Amino acid sequence: MMELLAPAGSMEAVTAAVQSGADAVYFGYGDFNARRGAKNFTRDEAAAAVSYCHLRGCKVNLTLNTLLTDRELPAAAEVAAHASDIGIDAVIVQDLGAARMLRQSVPELPIHGSTQMSVHSLDGVKLCAGLGMTRVVLGRELSQDQIAYICQNSPIEIEVFGHGALCMCWSGQCFFSSVIGGRSGNRGMCAQPCRLNYGWNGKANEYPLSLKDLSLAGHLKQLQDMGVACLKLEGRMKRPEYVAVVTGIYARALKENREPTPEEVETLRQVFSRQGFTDGYFTGQKGPDMFGTRQEEKDPRELYAQARSAYESGENRKEPIRMYALIQPGQPAQAAAEDRLGNVARVEGPVPEEARNVPLTREKVEGQLQRTGGTPYACEKATAKVDGSLSLPLSALNDLRRRVLEELSRQRQTPPQRRREPFQPGVRYENQKEPPVYTVSVRTAGQVSGDLLKLRPALLYLPVGEGAAHPDTVRRCQDAGVAVAALLPRICTDRELPQLEQELVAMRELGVAEALAGTWGGVQRAGRLGFQVRGDYGLGVYNSQTMKELKRLGLLSATISFELKFPQIRDISKTLPTEFIAYGRLPLMITETCIIYNHCGRHTCENVNLLTDRKGERFPVVKAWGCRNELLNAKKVFLADKRKDWQRLGLWGARLMFTTENPLECVRVLERYQGQGRYQPNDLTRGLYYRDVE
Repeated sequence: MMELLAPAGSMEAVTAAVQSGADAVYFGYGDFNARRGAKNFTRDEAAAAVSYCHLRGCKVNLTLNTLLTDRELPAAAEVAAHASDIGIDAVIVQDLGAARMLRQSVPELPIHGSTQMSVHSLDGVKLCAGLGMTRVVLGRELSQDQIAYICQNSPIEIEVFGHGALCMCWSGQCFFSSVIGGRSGNRGMCAQPCRLNYGWNGKANEYPLSLKDLSLAGHLKQLQDMGVACLKLEGRMKRPEYVAVVTGIYARALKENREPTPEEVETLRQVFSRQGFTDGYFTGQKGPDMFGTRQEEKDPRELYAQARSAYESGENRKEPIRMYALIQPGQPAQAAAEDRLGNVARVEGPVPEEARNVPLTREKVEGQLQRTGGTPYACEKATAKVDGSLSLPLSALNDLRRRVLEELSRQRQTPPQRRREPFQPGVRYENQKEPPVYTVSVRTAGQVSGDLLKLRPALLYLPVGEGAAHPDTVRRCQDAGVAVAALLPRICTDRELPQLEQELVAMRELGVAEALAGTWGGVQRAGRLGFQVRGDYGLGVYNSQTMKELKRLGLLSATISFELKFPQIRDISKTLPTEFIAYGRLPLMITETCIIYNHCGRHTCENVNLLTDRKGERFPVVKAWGCRNELLNAKKVFLADKRKDWQRLGLWGARLMFTTENPLECVRVLERYQGQGRYQPNDLTRGLYYRDVE
């Protein structure tokens, strides 16, 4: 049966999830998880939670699923070591450097790839498998056929989200909260700016970025048939009663091999929804019906009270066991208990006496063994052997039962003995002394003018679709002595892979030898087609360990995360040539649903559409590969007048990222960075390089 994984933001939520039928729970403790605003756990509470869960046959996954700085990695290694010691069953990670650290310090602790890794293709899954992960959580945006294809061909387990909040942006690719408010969703501090009101034509009077909550109630049998290993429920920020209700409904449906009833779906809506639920990504119905906002509603107090009473009332969850007893003359009475995991407990009691009146019977002994009320166990079968006419007080039998169950509980709660090694960051590479070269990325071939090429950028990143459609642009670059690299789309599913490969082959035949990839699937695809691969910002390069892992994977260079401050960038050991975003509109979101079409009912993607917030800021919405939208920042990062601050960071390249600029603007920007002219955008920002990001 498909595993049901429930959220827990507190110890009470653990109890609620377990007593409501969860097969596994996930929670975080410390500062290294994607719900830092949840109550989370202390070290002692985490140990108690693991014991509580394991006693009742429930697994525990620890969330270590944020991007980590070099300074944070040693502390994260300590958290992981403690987690391994107390018996955590798996750790969920986003950061490739964190995964590398785990393989070194706790090599026997299973690793699951978080949905924040943006794994949305079989290639991405295979790369994760090659990194030693045993499970991957797919992006929430995938459709049923895409999930089925991955499950059928995956070398490791696949987990999907089945219920809870949906982000507008593709999983792991959102920078909206960090760029706008300094609170990073990749660091567990998302401020949810997508839930605010925005609009068009200068009026912020709609909610075009707020999706309804996901619910795959109605698709459970289908998910099991696909081969999905685990169904995940979202909600670590929600109250325990919510966890109890939602977990209970899904657990009962899975156990009974059915879909939730209309009454149960209505109950799900009552405990929390945003104007109902959506399965639009799963079914491929990506339209206006997917959107909704949280309405002011009273808490369902009666429903919550019932849920609380149920999980506080005692042991609703019973682990099946088998019990045995052997009563022989002249020998201590023996009892044993065996669980489904292969644990066997044995204890001895007093020596029975010869019966003076009514002798002890097998039926009597078996009846006493089966009395497991008040414990987490249900005796599915009791077997006793009584030799001769013997007598043993009922109190002695009860004591045997109590002690054998205690021993079984001790075994079930004993953590596995796993190997631990000290975390060794390794050799530090010295920063290069030379100032970085200038690289350029464009959104359209039309931005590549002869005047731009005359300025001789070290490398020009050209989108694959544009390069394949405009081979003349590639040839003009080559004739001008400007190297071209194929810029892969930020998102490409398996269904779209043939188109991408066709475009990549077209560029390869034009003599393009390098590719820039921002997803793990893209890294795999480009490498498979013979390209030398550079890593883009979407890979979340936050620390030196990620750098080392990218080098091990054979990448030529890496783009550092633009959520880091300059001192943090300086201190990263640059195992690979490293570039940073020195100019441009930072990407805030890439969306699977078309914001523009949902607004006006037609595709006007070729134009730049402006989404307006409450403060009057206007965010360009542009077309992305695969009929997607990309939301860009209203302001442009501009650092030409700050060269002294970033030329000493040991960087190989400074990228000028052109999105909405016309050809003349592209030229003027590059000239200014090269020390010519006086160009400066009207509305600029210094990005996040000078301010702390939570």
